[in-house]
Amino acid sequence: MFNFIILTFVAFLCLLPILNLVAVSFSSRSVVEANQVGLWPKGFNISAYEFIFSNSQFFKSLWVTVQRTVLGLLVELSLTILVAYPLSKSNKIFRLRSFYVWFFMVTMVFHGGLIPTYLVVNELHLVNSIWALILPEAIVMFNVLLMLNFFRAIPRELEEAALMDGAGWFVTLTRVYLPLSLPSLATITLFVLVRHWNSWFDGLIYMNMPDQYPLMTYLQTMVLNLDLSQLSSTMLANNPSMLEITGRSLRAAMILACTLPILLAYPFLQRFFVKGMLLGSVKG
Repeated sequence: MFNFIILTFVAFLCLLPILNLVAVSFSSRSVVEANQVGLWPKGFNISAYEFIFSNSQFFKSLWVTVQRTVLGLLVELSLTILVAYPLSKSNKIFRLRSFYVWFFMVTMVFHGGLIPTYLVVNELHLVNSIWALILPEAIVMFNVLLMLNFFRAIPRELEEAALMDGAGWFVTLTRVYLPLSLPSLATITLFVLVRHWNSWFDGLIYMNMPDQYPLMTYLQTMVLNLDLSQLSSTMLANNPSMLEITGRSLRAAMILACTLPILLAYPFLQRFFVKGMLLGSVKG
């Protein structure tokens, strides 16, 4: 009971900033500037959201992020599975296993650095391409270890039965291992979705045109360089409620609009996420 009370209190504390953002984004200019907004909107208005959704750049950046997230998920899941499956075998089956394990483990300790990575991406002519946001981190060793440990927890007898029935390694992977690994796949899927959705720095480096920015890079540039002079006289004449926008309410609305999709996706993967983390961590 005591643990339940403490965890409930901590969860409530984590929700407070989000609730305040919601309240500020829907509040009127006067109360926001007077710093009178708590956890409930005052002087309800949706001007900040009208401004965001009337900006074509928001939808361009959203589309870039959707492409990046979907392609990144497909590429990373495929490569993670193809790396983890052979590494989950014993040295008798895969004789070079130890070498490749150390080969990949080195990447968890050492990193090439920002400048060498950019030079490689540039030499491959990937700058200003969606692939510049996907390929540099297409394999994350933490995800490989999670998948590897999950594969090793699957009874060996299932694989032996499939091999005796004439199945090859690839068929065994797709027909036996992957169907049993849904919790682990869901866990990695959540990690990949969150990372690609929230990444902003690589978009700032590899994309030279604002039209090519992913959503979080667009959010970062707008939050730091917010200019309400973008409100044209025509926009104000057609919608006088735009006068209710403040820098603070607009920033709050933008943060919510950019983070809400990934927040909505988490509950659907939560039960797989918890199970995958537990099962993938009990065997090394």
